[in-house]
Amino acid sequence: MSDLEGLFADGDAWAAAIDDGDPVVYTVASSLVPETDRELPQSITTIEPGTTAGEFWMTKGHQHPDHQGEIYLGLRGRGGLLLFDGTETRFLEITPDTIGYIPPGWAHRSINVGDEPYSFLAVYPGGAGHDYGWVLEHGMGKRVHAGDDGPTLVGFTR
Repeated sequence: MSDLEGLFADGDAWAAAIDDGDPVVYTVASSLVPETDRELPQSITTIEPGTTAGEFWMTKGHQHPDHQGEIYLGLRGRGGLLLFDGTETRFLEITPDTIGYIPPGWAHRSINVGDEPYSFLAVYPGGAGHDYGWVLEHGMGKRVHAGDDGPTLVGFTR
């Protein structure tokens, strides 16, 4: 949780979660394939279930400085991809055996919207790079909260 500073809408709730044990929100297991041009590194990310002030637990999110596409494959649980191009926000729900495509130039963040761990395989161009600061600066257009009928996109300004 402490690694997600500045990413949850409710900073006080985020700080309280840290004071209450700093839970592990997600883990990443990466392949040994180098992140260089012409390679296809892979990773498996697992996001634990939970919310902070109603906002589902998520990854930091990033954009690729060298705009290239990426694919995710749902392995376990129920989650999704929050996509943002600086103007438009999209949410793509992902369950096991669902493939999510991230178009070049879109920032993306994964979110667990279920009540069990959500795992996915990511395959990405090795030379694309990762810019986590872009999301801190620009946000993701919307946030994903727990609603009565499932995940709900909530607008915000950053």
